[in-house]
Amino acid sequence: MENSICQRLFEVIERCLPDADRKIWHRHTVWFLDDNPIVGYKPLKAGIRLMFWSEADFGEDRLQVGTGKFKDASILYRKTEEIDAHDLERWLELARSIQWDYRNIYKRKGRLERL
Repeated sequence: MENSICQRLFEVIERCLPDADRKIWHRHTVWFLDDNPIVGYKPLKAGIRLMFWSEADFGEDRLQVGTGKFKDASILYRKTEEIDAHDLERWLELARSIQWDYRNIYKRKGRLERL
């Protein structure tokens, strides 16, 4: 089941972000725009966590906002059927338009600025 979730997420992300660079970063697959992390996923015991780096500002009910220290939000998938392609496509479009500068977070000593 885990592989089918990852495969479905991969297909939608690749289609919606064709200009993004994909890398293994901190042990999970992450897509970057101009060296800025946008979206990634990671297998966990409970399921597959899909994480957006700047989505705390999206106002999307289905996305769980992170710790508050950063602008991240995520969703956990346990079954492929839980993936709503329309939601995912909308979130990816928002991810392209709403970005915080994680690329330079160390230079700014942990302070984020909106791009």
